[in-house]
Parts: sequence; structure tokens; C-alpha cells
Amino acid sequence: MSSLVSGKMFHSPIVPRVRKRKRSKSPEASISRHEGVKFEDVRVHLLERKMGSSRRRFLTHLARSKGFIVEDTLSDAVTHVVSEESQASSLWKWLKGCGLKNLPMMHILNIIWFTDSMREGRPVAVETRHLIQVYGENQPLHADATTPTPVATVSQYACQRQTTTENNNKIFTDAFEVLAESYEFNEMEGPCLAFRRAASVLKSLPWAVQCLGATEDLPCLGEHSKAVMEEILQYGRSFEVEKILSDERYQTLKLFTSVFGVGPKTGEKWYRRGLRSFSDILAEPSIHLNRMQQSGFLHYGDISRAVSKAEAQALGNIIDEAVHVITTDAILALTGGFRRGKEFGHDVDFIVTTPELGKEGHLLTSLIDQLEQEGILLFCEHQASTFDMSKLPSHRFEAMDHFAKCFLILRLENSQVVGGLHDAEEGGRSWRAVRVDLVSPPIDRYAFALLGWTGSRQFERDLRRFARMERRMLLDNHALFDKTKKEFLAATTEKDIFAHLGLEYIEPWQRNA
Repeated sequence: MSSLVSGKMFHSPIVPRVRKRKRSKSPEASISRHEGVKFEDVRVHLLERKMGSSRRRFLTHLARSKGFIVEDTLSDAVTHVVSEESQASSLWKWLKGCGLKNLPMMHILNIIWFTDSMREGRPVAVETRHLIQVYGENQPLHADATTPTPVATVSQYACQRQTTTENNNKIFTDAFEVLAESYEFNEMEGPCLAFRRAASVLKSLPWAVQCLGATEDLPCLGEHSKAVMEEILQYGRSFEVEKILSDERYQTLKLFTSVFGVGPKTGEKWYRRGLRSFSDILAEPSIHLNRMQQSGFLHYGDISRAVSKAEAQALGNIIDEAVHVITTDAILALTGGFRRGKEFGHDVDFIVTTPELGKEGHLLTSLIDQLEQEGILLFCEHQASTFDMSKLPSHRFEAMDHFAKCFLILRLENSQVVGGLHDAEEGGRSWRAVRVDLVSPPIDRYAFALLGWTGSRQFERDLRRFARMERRMLLDNHALFDKTKKEFLAATTEKDIFAHLGLEYIEPWQRNA
């Protein structure tokens, strides 16, 4: 630790009486008699594990400035241990190896308790959402089998959880996704987000929920979510979900919005006109489809089929070759679900840029021309960049960024894919149409765009919410702005962004929230 907290600051070797009165090796033992200490009964220790020494020094200084006692070393005198480690099992294993007799009586807390306390200027009451928990087979693991520790919750933020492509609670999360989609069709954003957050929490659990009591301390599970879970646990299905799935309006909007270029509002408009099928739409003379919708219907059979990882990699090779014809120093990155380790997706997303700032300006238009010359461009909609750094930071949540981008449908040949096309029809065509999105940020915005376009959507939403609520920062696909310092924070990699936010880096394949 820094000399800022060294014991040498608090006594003088030429005044023996001061040394005689000192009963503890901890510097705070003498500080506690100082008028600056306001909370005698609370002794905090900030674990340097995963936090880092510089951040720990900053937080220690902050806490002491507000009258908290912060112990440099972890001992039985500590009452509140604060950690930023996301792997609770690893933390508890380490704590149990420290030989602490008083461990069962200590509060083992996440950083949220600390930030809440700093905001209030006092030690806030310890709630279940503050405590760090390890789950086993539906039961929390404790530091000592005979002396249970306080049970804590999974973080409310997806960016503090690790979620792989595996899902132990699919029966519940599938039901929640139907409910969320139904609320989205009804333009009810609140309940829609509530069910998506609930699904995200259940996806992060390394165990399957087998009784409702096991979810008692989990965040983001409201009464409605728990009622649906209880019904599934009791009957094996949700009657509310089954009612939605059999509802004509839901079925029709689900069908219509599966078409490339058709959103919920257009689908609702067609439904209210009495249209119920694709043939109804295509036979209605008053319906004027735009170019995107025309291509969506024309290639519906292909682009409604799942895209395999092998097909995504083949498209990556095609685009990589095409863009390097334009410029030899091009940078291409696969994003979206495939970067998160998924085997299948609905489309394929790429970031393409150059190391030279400003050179990316005409990259997409040149790439489009190249793909057209190769005869594989079936559809293209290009959106020029409207990115303007002077208009940042943005306080609004925007689903799309302002970088140059294009939405494509490309022709992919069977011979270009290792192992052949996925689910190809026997005796059918030797090619299929695939949806591809390209975005081209300036190189100094590359890390932010890569993080945003990797997803998942719920992970990104929670990451931005965490930045705003816990760090007083604004994050989007363009930049990270520190409202306290009133400055933009530079980043060349995703790890830089996580570090600015004080978060442990989460690999792309662990972001399937």
C-alpha cells in the first residue's frame, strides 16, 4: 500500500507516549480516536484481488475521506470485506485459506455496497443484493459447513455475470422470451425489459432451478416472473405462455416481423387491415413494399434459415479478400453471436475499418462495388456515417450507432463452405442467400464499436446501465464519458473499457446474457 496509509504518518518516534498508547499494528487503531473517523464499529478491507492496487488506493482514500476505517490487511478485526471478483467460488476458496477465525461473522460484499455507502456518506445496511454468494445444487455454499455465512445474490448487472451458450434453465427462459416479445408487440417496454432481465439472470446460473425457494435472493425476478416459474414447476408448462402462443395476433405479428425489413409497427398495421398471411400481403394491391421488404420476401426461404458457423467463416473469407483488394491494411472482425461462440445465427455481422484515421470514409462504398463486381451482391442498403464527436456524450439510449453501415444479402456458394451449406436441400440450388451487416467505425472508435456489436443485447444494455448507475459514466458504441471528470476516456481494446469501468474483463463467449 501507498505511504499515504503508512503508520509513520500517525505517530512520531520522538514521542514515546504515543507509541505506548498504540495497541494495534493497524494505522486505523490510532486514526479511530481522530475526529475524522465517524463509524467506529465498521472496519472495511478492500481486496486487491481483481481490483488492482491503483484503484484500491483511490477507493481507500475516498472511504477515509468520508470517515470510514479502512484496514490495510485482512484480519479478524475486519467487519466488511469488499471485493470486485466475479467468481464467487474462487473468492470463497481463497478466503477460507486465509485462516480467519471470524470469517463466518464478516460481511463479504460486492462493490455495490461500497458505492452505495460512498454515495450516502455512511455505511448502508447490508442487503442480500450486496452479499457475494456461491451456488451449488440449488443450495448456497458457505465458508464453513457448520457455520453458515450470509446468503447473497447474483449481481443485477449482466456485465458482472458470466453466461456461456449453455442454459440450465431453458424451460423458464423460453417462456420469458415469449412474454417479453408479446409485451414488445404491445409496445409495453417496462414489462418487456423486466422479463428479458429475468431471463438473463436465469441464464447465468450454473444450476437448474428445481424449486422456487432457490430463487428467493436472485435479482430481477418479480412476482409475475416467479408466478410463471411456479406454474412451470408445478405443471411442466405455463398456461399464460400457451395462451399467447395460440393467439392469432401474436402468431401473425411473429410471422410478419420474421421478414427482413418488417418491424412491429408495420406488422401491426398490416394485421389491423385484416391481413394474416404472406399471400394476403403480396396479393393486396394497396401494399407498397420498400426495396428491403421486397428482398425479404424474395429470399425469405433462405434468410429465415439458420446460418452455421462454417457459413459465417466462409463469408468472412469472402469479405476479407474483397476488402483487401481495396486496401491492404484493412481490419475485419466478426462480431455478433458468432463472436460469442454460438454455432448458429440469423445473420452475420462484421466490423471493417483501417488503421489510418479517416481512410474508412469510403471503405464500405468501395467494398459494395467490389462485391457487386464479383456477382454475389443480392441486396444492399448503405447508410452513410452521421457520426459527430461534438454531439457526444449522448444521454439517450439508441439502438443503432451513427457509423457508416450497410445491410446486405449475399450469395454464398456450397463450394465456399467447409462441409457444405447448412441444411441444404438435396438436388436443389448450389447456393443460398445470407444476411450480412457491415459497420465501419473510425479506428479510434473501434474498441467501442467492437464491444457494442458483439452483444448480447441484454449484456450491452446492462453494461451501459452499470456505467451510468454505478460509475457515473455514459457508454455507447461511440465513446465512454466520465461525468465526474467531465472527459472522454480513451480505449484501444475492449479490456481498456472494462478497466475504466472497474469491471473484470468478460470474454465474448461469456456475454450470452
